[in-house]
Amino acid sequence: MSSKTRVPVTPATRLLRQEGVPYEECLYDYVEHGGTAVSSQTLGVDEHAVVKTLVMEDDTGSPLIVLMHGDHSVSTKNLARIIGVKQVKPCDPAVAEKHSGYRVGGTSPFGTRKRMPVYMQETIAGLDRIYINGGHRGFLVAISPADLIRVLQPVAVDVAN
Repeated sequence: MSSKTRVPVTPATRLLRQEGVPYEECLYDYVEHGGTAVSSQTLGVDEHAVVKTLVMEDDTGSPLIVLMHGDHSVSTKNLARIIGVKQVKPCDPAVAEKHSGYRVGGTSPFGTRKRMPVYMQETIAGLDRIYINGGHRGFLVAISPADLIRVLQPVAVDVAN
């Protein structure tokens, strides 16, 4: 990370400030397709505490966000059953970017362009602190799960693989 690296101001950080959420800025060198393994290793945190923001869509094309531990994947079959649709699948990256307003790899659940329902793996609530994208590649914010729940009001689900 260069000493000239500046902390980005994003719709996510603006919303967090507006909602009075205390957060720690965590910058790292983004690696294409590196995922949460790279960010957790670089920042020296447990990958389980790094939360992925996944933009998905149901069988009608309606978008939704799933928050999942970095070291787990989403059972789309279980999620579809829980929310009462035939199918859930990841959005094409260009479609995800259109819905969220963020580049894939820098998607935050905060301050999205389009309002979408948010589903959160229920075990995230039990962590002391989480690291979630701040709206820019190479930029996570460390926050309390309680603050995430207060601001986003996600539906807790058990869909981890």
